[in-house]
Amino acid sequence: MINDQEARHVLERLFNTVVSRKNASPSLSHSARLMSRGRNKIAQKFGEEAVECVIEAVSGNRDALISESADVLYHLVVMWVDGGVSPDDVWAELQRREGTSGIEEKASRPKTEP
Repeated sequence: MINDQEARHVLERLFNTVVSRKNASPSLSHSARLMSRGRNKIAQKFGEEAVECVIEAVSGNRDALISESADVLYHLVVMWVDGGVSPDDVWAELQRREGTSGIEEKASRPKTEP
């Protein structure tokens, strides 16, 4: 089984790979192709993968859930790169929330008007 540290390294390596492909030719890199199509397309692809992941989770198809989860993480990393977010930014936010219940954390967020 993979440990937490190795999982973090895998995501950071994926992030670095996507960063390195940001300015590559879209004909040679799927990451470059996605980013060349703009933020809306990146978000759309992430949403599609997230829905596919949810469908597999509900259907109980473990192998497909694993595969779709990897797709979700990849497309999330592409969104991070496009949005100027690093894994360290996300890790810091998770650490900030650590030890706080989800109910407390959500209640502490600023209220937005409908």
